[in-house]
Amino acid sequence: MQALSENGNTVPQPVPQMLKPTLLIVDDEEGPRQSLRVVFKDDYNLLLANDGPSAIEMARRQPVDVAVLDIRMGGMSGIELLEHLKAADPAIEVVMMTAFETADTIRQALRLQACDYINKPFDISTIRDAVANAVKRRSLASEVKNNAEKLQALQSELQQQRLQEQIARTRGEIYASIIHDINGPLTIISGLIQVINQRIGDETELAGEELEHVKERLKRITRQVTACIEISRRYLGFLRQHHTDNIRVWVNQMLADFRELLWAHPLVKDNQLVIQPLPEDVTVHINGTDLLQILLNLTINALQCSPQAHRVEIVGRVLTQPLDLRMFVDGATDRFVNREGLKNAAPLLALSVQDNGPGISSGVLPRLFEPYFTTRPAASGTGLGLCIVHRLLKEANGALHVHSKPGQGTVFTVYFPARLPSAADATPSFSGGAAI
Repeated sequence: MQALSENGNTVPQPVPQMLKPTLLIVDDEEGPRQSLRVVFKDDYNLLLANDGPSAIEMARRQPVDVAVLDIRMGGMSGIELLEHLKAADPAIEVVMMTAFETADTIRQALRLQACDYINKPFDISTIRDAVANAVKRRSLASEVKNNAEKLQALQSELQQQRLQEQIARTRGEIYASIIHDINGPLTIISGLIQVINQRIGDETELAGEELEHVKERLKRITRQVTACIEISRRYLGFLRQHHTDNIRVWVNQMLADFRELLWAHPLVKDNQLVIQPLPEDVTVHINGTDLLQILLNLTINALQCSPQAHRVEIVGRVLTQPLDLRMFVDGATDRFVNREGLKNAAPLLALSVQDNGPGISSGVLPRLFEPYFTTRPAASGTGLGLCIVHRLLKEANGALHVHSKPGQGTVFTVYFPARLPSAADATPSFSGGAAI
């Protein structure tokens, strides 16, 4: 490379120097050790050792690409040193040397993945070729490892992107239900105002029956306006992108919203969906859209578990004692997810989505939460639903237990830390329990 100087003349530019590979030479005899130093001193960064322990210490201090080891040395043998070096760095390439070749030493060297075996005395071209080939193997292995890491990083990035897309798609369905929820009260308000306008007409004064009629209609309008305000406040909180410490949702209200979300779903029309409210409402520390998303993924899976008409029920209960995690053992019929991340302190909310469908086979059960795993046709599902459930549970310090037997249906139970209502809490009412 050349560049122009201030006077216009070309000036040679320094060529970047490539880093030399590091070659470790270990021999307890000074002569062979120095001979190899002379052969390789211009091509490699050399480390010389006269015994195994010294070589191990050098390899700890500085990465070694290739090692040339004499098999017969006092104290630690070359085979023992080979094993130590491979344990510290499996990618290191090793060339063995010996003047006393035996079938046993060859077998041991090959078992420990030595890349070459040279007999003493050796000519310079032979040892040069052996070390050069070892360097190429090391370089290729490093390149393969780097490419594998890059591929894994790209796959992880792609997986996260697809998860985010799936979450956004599901949240879009949830947010569409906001419009549905508010449209109901607004339609009622509009109708009541029209009725009042028709009754009042051009009247300048109201009394008796007409006044009572207007008062009753105004009370109903007030209730519907209050409902709109409550819906707006609740869902505006869900629109936040990040969790905050003070987000808490009433479970029965979420179940009511969930029932409204699914009331027109085609799968609900073909099957029976029953949502049972809690006898006594509690709050849980989770973003409301996350809870709806967990319920939606589990419920849609349950509704799709069989082409035959079947029943899906959502029922909750409050646990006054922590879970005995020893009772949850993964096996052919059970799987427990996020055991370590569960905040296992009473009270706990247990929400179950159970169906009387065909159940899950023992071969499928362990793979349920793998990204992109699905038993449905490729065009019918992404295989991300339960993976998203797993992720949202971890963020909420919750857990999930699956119990399923072929022919006996499936129960997904999610557990969340809960809080019982205090006297100052206003508990929203939800009269549910009927099938949609």
